[in-house]
Amino acid sequence: MGSMKVAVYYNNKDVRLEDRPIPKIKDGEILVKVRSSGICGTDLMEWYRIKKAPRVLGHEIAGEIVESRSDQFEVGKRVFVSHHVPCNECKYCLTGDHTACETLHKGNYDPGGFSEYVRVPKINVENGTYVLPHNVSYEEGTMIEPLACVVRIQRIIGVKEGQTVLVMGCGISGLMNIHLAKSKNARVIATDVVEYRLKKAKEFGADEVYNAMEDLDIKADKIIMCTGAMSAFEDAFRFIDKKGTIALFAIPNKDFSIPVEDFWRNELAIVSSYGAAPVDLEESLELIRNGTINVKDMISHNFRLEDIQKGFDIAGEAKDSLKVIVSTEI
Repeated sequence: MGSMKVAVYYNNKDVRLEDRPIPKIKDGEILVKVRSSGICGTDLMEWYRIKKAPRVLGHEIAGEIVESRSDQFEVGKRVFVSHHVPCNECKYCLTGDHTACETLHKGNYDPGGFSEYVRVPKINVENGTYVLPHNVSYEEGTMIEPLACVVRIQRIIGVKEGQTVLVMGCGISGLMNIHLAKSKNARVIATDVVEYRLKKAKEFGADEVYNAMEDLDIKADKIIMCTGAMSAFEDAFRFIDKKGTIALFAIPNKDFSIPVEDFWRNELAIVSSYGAAPVDLEESLELIRNGTINVKDMISHNFRLEDIQKGFDIAGEAKDSLKVIVSTEI
């Protein structure tokens, strides 16, 4: 079928454009021409990603089906494809804990979202491919998976009307958490060290924003960690109210200690959430489709695949950028 361009990740400062054969699809599979693919914060976690380098990253894609050997999807359909899909049969799936499913953690599409084409395995076709509504662009489609992760963690910790929710870190994941919590009528406080991001936090609904370098006195029912800064985790233990929950959406690159007596005496909790399940993806897609969550204005940069290194550089600087996406056709 010819060759295609792929962006191969070696490290954060070395993402190379290479040629590979366009994948051949088998029964039940589809071939998708990638139109847009998002750079995720986890793509930038070099200490985590470099273990499996070199590899083609990219797991937030939207594109067009150009070949199909599936009865479910026709050529020409605009789709979002989830890279991680559950088996729907194991004990975790049967109890609603799809993100603990071994199948979900092992699966992916071939070779990765930062390429011109991806082969979508049969299980991903069946459990993780969604037709984009007419009013959802390819660019907005790249936001379905990251927003679904936000949907999941806020469901796990039970964000509700009237609660005080503190979002620490106002990058793209922080903004989505702020926006979603506000849609649930929570009181939202946001912290960051970059003024540009604090301004954006206010624009996306935060009731109060503070520079994390200041001496702050906050009490929150729920804290959502959207930064890996160790100082933020230390602050979180001071800011959490009795019976409160700290949610690990981002993680630091080393272990941290917990003030055990406070956790015991004040009945505190730390929870985490990895990825998203089909139910989260479906809710995310609907939130974007109906305009509840405005992801379009969260996309700050759009690069051609040939310029992906610039995208990694800007996303990694974490200054005047929000969501950085890569498109094969701009």
